[in-house]
Amino acid sequence: MSRIKIKNKKVSKLICRASLCVTLLLIFLCISLPIYAQTGTAEASRREIIQYGTDTEITNLIQTLRTERADYLDDELIALAETSRNMRILTGVFGFFAEREKNGLEDRAIRAIREREEEANETIQSAMEYLGKLKTTRAVNIIKDLLDTEERRFLSTGFRALGLTSSGDKALADETAEFLIDYYDYREPGNDNRSVIINAIGATGSSLAVNFLSNIALNTDERIPLRMAALDALSKIGDSEGLEAILGSINTNDPNVRSAAVAALGPFSGPEVEKAIFDGFRDSYYRTRIAAAQASRDRKLVSAVPYLRFRAERDEVSNVKDEAIRALGAIANDEALEVLNNLFLDRKNTDRIRMLSAEMLFKNNTGRNISALIIELDEAKNKNQTTLYNGLLKVAGETIVEGDKTEIENLARRFMQNGTVIEKSYGLDIASNNRLSGLSEQIISLTKDRNATLAQKARRIADVLNIVIPSE
Repeated sequence: MSRIKIKNKKVSKLICRASLCVTLLLIFLCISLPIYAQTGTAEASRREIIQYGTDTEITNLIQTLRTERADYLDDELIALAETSRNMRILTGVFGFFAEREKNGLEDRAIRAIREREEEANETIQSAMEYLGKLKTTRAVNIIKDLLDTEERRFLSTGFRALGLTSSGDKALADETAEFLIDYYDYREPGNDNRSVIINAIGATGSSLAVNFLSNIALNTDERIPLRMAALDALSKIGDSEGLEAILGSINTNDPNVRSAAVAALGPFSGPEVEKAIFDGFRDSYYRTRIAAAQASRDRKLVSAVPYLRFRAERDEVSNVKDEAIRALGAIANDEALEVLNNLFLDRKNTDRIRMLSAEMLFKNNTGRNISALIIELDEAKNKNQTTLYNGLLKVAGETIVEGDKTEIENLARRFMQNGTVIEKSYGLDIASNNRLSGLSEQIISLTKDRNATLAQKARRIADVLNIVIPSE
């Protein structure tokens, strides 16, 4: 009898344990299934917002897509724009597509201009901005027609869009430059719009405008903003015939014109140009020093590296330091990279200097010495240097390592397994940018994360890396 009782007790214990396991499993499923369901239906919910949502809901969704840099709803947004006349929706969609230079809305944008009596002013302006951003040549004539009406509400945006849309075709660019010069000389666009017209002429890239712009740049009786705009336009055109006017403006008494002239030197070359840039580094007006750094960056002027190093280390103006660092990043020869590395590793430098130097360094250094970045990341986190840590996280997320990817893969794995939501997100960026398909287990795990935005990002990256997500 005692043996039977013992056996019954054992059976009872086993039954209790089995019941407990079943209960825990049911609890787990009750908690997990809603999370998986929420994640799985998030995209469907977004599509419903586009179909049935208010303009506020749709503009909020567009902002979310912008933050996520997501394009999987572009077709739905194009279809919405085709049928909607809601100003907030249309300006949101045009703006979202324009900043990515994404086509698909050209016909709708042209229709908005053509049927402007039925559209809000903001819609028409955003449509022109979109067409300009895409340099849509077939929009040139309809924008000209709009400018010919001389409706002041559309002039500024129209001039800018016209210059850009014509720039892709030389014949159209020349024709447009003549149209804009005529508008400047013989109509009444207003003083504010004169600068806009000059900028638009520069955007066309037409050499036919060089003489017109040179006369404005060298005219000491002309308004300073117009002279500065003319110098910038000459730089955009980049015709050697305009260099004389730019060099002639460098020694002017007005510091704003001087800085504009130095900034305009970027596309040009020759001993006179280099001498003018080096003189710009010595100018007491900080904007001229900024312009010299930008001109060095545009031309990738190797001989300017010593000047840039001096400015990055010792200039009294933060913006000058920033531009010098960016120029060093653009030049990116061994000497420039060594300067950037020293600026990054010197813990006495400001967070701003270290973050920007790291960004330039690892953008051009193909991930060499990635261990130094990881060490500085951990140091910043241990010392609660939040701003520096977040800045270096961003650098790590954008870094592409060539060759041995072990260290960067370990960092991404650590972020995805044990990190905060932000760290997990950057871990996914690292995996995507470096094609780390070996992290499939961690990426699949994040597709089920409680944070719907993070889960969606993980699914997108899994798709990019051809990682198959097991069905539930």
